[in-house]
Parts: sequence; C-alpha cells; structure tokens
Amino acid sequence: MTHLHRRQLLALLASATLPLGSTAQTSKTQGRLIIIGGAEDRQQDRIILRKFLELSGGSNAKIRVITAASGVPDVVWASYQAVFQDLGARNCEVVPMLTREDASEPNVVSLLAEANGIFITGGDQNRLMQCLWESPAAQAMHRAFHLNNTCIAGTSAGAAVMSRHMLAQGTPTATPEKDVVSMDIGLSFMPNAIVDQHFSQRHRLSRLLSALAQRPDLLGVGIDEDTALLIEPNQSLEIVGRGAVTLVDPRRMRSNLDTIGEGDKLEMLGLQLHVLPAGNRCVLPSNPKNRKQPVLLWDALSMLAKTGPMRG
Repeated sequence: MTHLHRRQLLALLASATLPLGSTAQTSKTQGRLIIIGGAEDRQQDRIILRKFLELSGGSNAKIRVITAASGVPDVVWASYQAVFQDLGARNCEVVPMLTREDASEPNVVSLLAEANGIFITGGDQNRLMQCLWESPAAQAMHRAFHLNNTCIAGTSAGAAVMSRHMLAQGTPTATPEKDVVSMDIGLSFMPNAIVDQHFSQRHRLSRLLSALAQRPDLLGVGIDEDTALLIEPNQSLEIVGRGAVTLVDPRRMRSNLDTIGEGDKLEMLGLQLHVLPAGNRCVLPSNPKNRKQPVLLWDALSMLAKTGPMRG
C-alpha cells in the first residue's frame, strides 16, 4: 500500500474514537515490548541492551536487527553487532531489508519469524514504515510477538513506530500549537498511545501535546534518552535506564482545537501528567477494583499495557 493510502487510512482513524481495550488481545505467549528513547548506552553498563538480550532468552537467543530506518544501515549494524556479541549473543544477524521489495523476501520473513528478539534501530520512522507498512515482514513480526514470545525492542525511530498512531514529524515549539505535527500509521503494537523520543533532551513536551490535541483519546508517552519503557502485556510496566518516562493523559481534557487556526496557540485544560523515573515497576492488579491511588494513573497504565491485535 502506498504512502498516500496510509494517509487516507490515518484520516479515517482520526475521525473515530477507539473504545478502550477494544482491540487488545490477551495471550500467555505474547512477548514483551522495549520502547527506547534513543541514545541508549552501548559502551558502559548497557543496561537496556542487556535487558533486551535477557528477555529474548540470553546468549543462545536468535537476535535479529532491523536497520531499515537508518541512512547508514551498514554503520549502524556494525555498531550493534559488536555490542550484542560483546554481551554474549551467539546468534545475532542483521535483517537484509532496506526497501519495500525486501520486506516481501522469504529469507527476510523467515529471519523475523524465527527470532527470539527483534531490535529496530533509529533513523527515520517514515523511511522505516515505507518499507514495512502492511508487508509480510511486518506480519511476521506480529506473529512472532503474539505467538512465539518474541521480545521486540525499538530505539528512537524504532520506538516511534511501535504505536498505531505514529508521530511522523513536527518541529518542537515553545508552547503547543495547532497542526504543527503530522501523524502516520506505525506497527500497531501499542494501539492506545503516541510515542515521542529524545524527550527531555530535545524539549519535546509541547510537540507531544500538540499531537495529543489531535487525538485526545490516546495517551502521550515521552521517553528520555538512555531510557526504556518495558511492557509486559496486560501485566506490568517498568522504566529501565537512566532517565524518565513522561505519561500524558488527555482523555478528560478540554481544548480550543476546533475554534482556532493552524499555528495558533492551544489551550489544553484538565491534562493529567505523570513522570515515572527509571527504576519504577508497576504491576497491574488482576482485579481493577484493587487499583491503588491515584486511580487515574492506574487506569492510564492499564490502557498503556494493552497491546494491539495480531496483524497478518
């Protein structure tokens, strides 16, 4: 499907509010998601990459690295290959997928289908989705995650594509403004959130708020550099690394979006904002009545921990 068709589908999605939990699947064999804000440590403690390898199954895990977002994929692969080998990974391969045609190749699909851990590097999320959108490769990733307990991690651009509604581009502004960001469709592992990365380092709170003004039914997730949000579907969330995850809940917000023009300042009233520093681990109660205070936070965390349906 072309980029234009994705835009048309995005417009249809934007016109409808998705009911909470309507698309989530529960499966004991689901893997975990590791959503990284970029610039993860590759030289010292390498906390996040160690965690990814551990959750993928350890040194014997089949690690597959997707570099399609990068403009210099060979350089990026060499860097991650060296890191994963140094961490003890014995079976680490790059996925030879840089074009849309590559994403239909049987060897590419096979590499992803057999993976215990899939790592998506940074670069340009639009370049990555032009390659992966509704492709056999993307479908293989979904089957691996939902059926084979595969751990899927993405850093920077690889983090942006984890959501269904992907923040495609937008220059950070001093305050939230109408229509300064554009959205596209990602891989849909996270159906209820919009992800932004390099969050504190690049001062992207206003950019994320501008996106949420367009989709107030979704959560906003801002992830700092060398920081990861680890999701065990429907069970727990953990912040790993050295920074924090900023969670913005606009579902009870009132805004002036419909009464102002493009580029005008947004009024956004009633937002809930939570900052979760590294080291936090939230285990979701099996019975919603047992949620701790504050209830609104636990409601947002439960929403965030829901994964999308298997595609393909």
